[in-house]
Amino acid sequence: MASGQEAALRKQQDLQSQYTNYKNTLQSLAQKVGEIEQEIEEHKLVMETLEPLPQDRKCFRLINGVLVERTVKDVLPALKTNSDGLKQVLEELLKQYKSKQDEMDKWKRKNNIQVVQNQ
Repeated sequence: MASGQEAALRKQQDLQSQYTNYKNTLQSLAQKVGEIEQEIEEHKLVMETLEPLPQDRKCFRLINGVLVERTVKDVLPALKTNSDGLKQVLEELLKQYKSKQDEMDKWKRKNNIQVVQNQ
């Protein structure tokens, strides 16, 4: 009888650790999504600021901790490229999040998991 209780306890602990792992993964992905969205917004703000300026106007860009002098004409295409790349990364992260969320939901149904909040 004791071995049956131990097995049930072990299964419960395994399910709890799997649930915690899913939650941590989803939280990590959500945090990355937030960071990427913030970077996209910053790029958008800088591009909106630079677009009305003359193309030969000096501007400065921070590259790997070094402030580099460029012109608006040089910086805008690089910002656009970076922004487009960030948008692709964001799309991929959102797909990963959705996939992991669906996987967790299937796992919860399969194992008959019900979340109980302690208050």
